[in-house]
Amino acid sequence: MSHQLPQGFRASGVYTGVKRDPQKLDLSLIVSERPAVATGVYTQNIVCGAPVTLNRERTPSNRVQAVVINSGVANACTGQQGYRDAVQMAAEVAQACQLESEQVLVMSTGLIGELLPMQKICPGIAAAAAQLDATDAALVAAAEGMMTTDTQHKIRSREITVAGQKILLTGLAKGAAMIGPNMATMLAVVLTDARLDVAAAQVGLKDAVDESFNCISVDGHTSTSDTVLLLANGAAGGPVLSGTELGKFQATLVEVCEDLAQSIPADGEGASHLITVEVHGCQSREAAIKIAKTVADSPLVKTAIAGNDPNWGRIVSAAGYAGIAFDPAQVSLLVNGMLLYERGAPVEFDAGAVSQSIAADRNTAILLLLDEGTASARFWTTDLTTEYVRLNADYHT
Repeated sequence: MSHQLPQGFRASGVYTGVKRDPQKLDLSLIVSERPAVATGVYTQNIVCGAPVTLNRERTPSNRVQAVVINSGVANACTGQQGYRDAVQMAAEVAQACQLESEQVLVMSTGLIGELLPMQKICPGIAAAAAQLDATDAALVAAAEGMMTTDTQHKIRSREITVAGQKILLTGLAKGAAMIGPNMATMLAVVLTDARLDVAAAQVGLKDAVDESFNCISVDGHTSTSDTVLLLANGAAGGPVLSGTELGKFQATLVEVCEDLAQSIPADGEGASHLITVEVHGCQSREAAIKIAKTVADSPLVKTAIAGNDPNWGRIVSAAGYAGIAFDPAQVSLLVNGMLLYERGAPVEFDAGAVSQSIAADRNTAILLLLDEGTASARFWTTDLTTEYVRLNADYHT
């Protein structure tokens, strides 16, 4: 389906001058026409940005109506002035949209350690408020205003029928590097016109994040600004979702978050491959996640995939140092569906064919099979290229 805003939401994206390139939008605004249930999941880095601190104070809530996002400056490691600037951003939105300041959430992304140029941000907020619209173009502009090193905007939508009502979920995200749970340098906002209560929304978002954004990694770097917000304004009508109807909504929320999560490492800076690491046969999901993440974060695994090298030893050994006990004699490994290692020993395989399968497709699948239980997990990451090193070496200078 085409991506569109759920009922009762409007959005915009503008250029304020924070970024050097006037062709790149740098401020986004999303407004609900009615108070919405709002919940958030935030970075686990104890060094966090001022907007994260502000949003933690204001969520969960049942009366949020706006989210303002600037890109180019992260407003992190900026002391009390940074917090005052985040508060002022919310106040400026409230004034422009006839809201109370506490009904506004704030997100910032970009360079760490620099104060926001409020002389540019404040007029930008007024301009964004004047351009609010419910069109697809307005949604795209809002998604573009969140971007930093992203090469493309990230929007995903799902429409479902629940309790006789058509409900839309649409998510926007940004992120391409400094990606490493929990979470990563990424921002995401999921909007829905479903009716939810605060408790169900908070639990649902946390579960969805655990299944999606907490299962991606590019470089293992947990950022200062990571935020995922869920806003549910109930504009679709019908009863507050519960029981099987809530379960259907939750499954769809997970799908939207997984789609957005995959789009982040797929857009990883300088990356040539999106790598999906699946681990099956563990005693617990936590064990499977830890093994999958260890493999995904291994620089040697990542560089092997960058070089189209079916180096099974790097993958198997990474699983072995994950800190999870398992019988190495029962481990098997497949890459792109081709068996390389079975029951603790390598097998004969066509290395050229496996290499070609990696080179021919941006997507690479790594499947590890253990024999410890029935739990499984999936993790997404990127390869590690010289272009990634160049981009991040030159990011600030």
